[in-house]
Amino acid sequence: MKLLDGRELVDFIKERQIKQVRNLRQSWGVIPKLAIIQANSLQTSDVYVRVKQSYGDDILIDVDTHSVEQAQVQDLIKQLNDDETVHGIIVQLPLHDPSQTDEIVDSIAPEKDVDGLGKDADYVSATATGIDWLLAGYNVQLKDRSIVIVGNGRLVGRPLAALWTASGYSVVVLDEFTEDLQAEVRKGQVVVTATGQPGLITEDMIQPSAVIVDAGVATEGGKLVGDVAMSLRERQDLTITPEKGGVGPLTVATLFDHVILAAKKVADMH
Repeated sequence: MKLLDGRELVDFIKERQIKQVRNLRQSWGVIPKLAIIQANSLQTSDVYVRVKQSYGDDILIDVDTHSVEQAQVQDLIKQLNDDETVHGIIVQLPLHDPSQTDEIVDSIAPEKDVDGLGKDADYVSATATGIDWLLAGYNVQLKDRSIVIVGNGRLVGRPLAALWTASGYSVVVLDEFTEDLQAEVRKGQVVVTATGQPGLITEDMIQPSAVIVDAGVATEGGKLVGDVAMSLRERQDLTITPEKGGVGPLTVATLFDHVILAAKKVADMH
């Protein structure tokens, strides 16, 4: 078994980012800043926010966290859109009332939408880009391979399918309406799953020597779990993300890359 460990790649990315941030601060007097809006009280969200704060500390990017009720989010976004010291804004999903997700993320200024979730965002989804970086970092070839993406959500499935289709790769997206999920997943030489359904992808669904990226996140028994069943992880023929530290670290690295790019654009305008 070969592990696709995002943590191994992040150190190289951080070195580059620290140099870029230092240059922005010293040469341009621009201090990159990310604003995180948290309008839920989920344990998983708390963990993700802490991870982002810690990453920001490591590369000298200021991270402000705003904990508010969902009803206040739109007004806060408006304030942050107008605040010239803020270069990136993200809303930590999911929201208590997910029906407002589109409306809320679409209200972030496109040049500050560093998660890449709004319809007019200047950036591709951070998670989708993180997955792309992960596979490139381990020299996983996507050209001429059958790629299956399980889950058509706005965070991973939809933007990743768009990114890879635009690159000319052969991509099939499966969702809850797919009739024979097992047969369809089994066609994939590269399988990316992001449904948040623990244990959805089982051993009999995966063809020999496949590449599997588990980007699903759910809480089960108080701990974070992915979409891949544990029995599948025992197969030695697979190239697969570890239980922890696969996609997540590169999603965060990509997010901060976007903050740096946003800050650079501001520096270039002065």
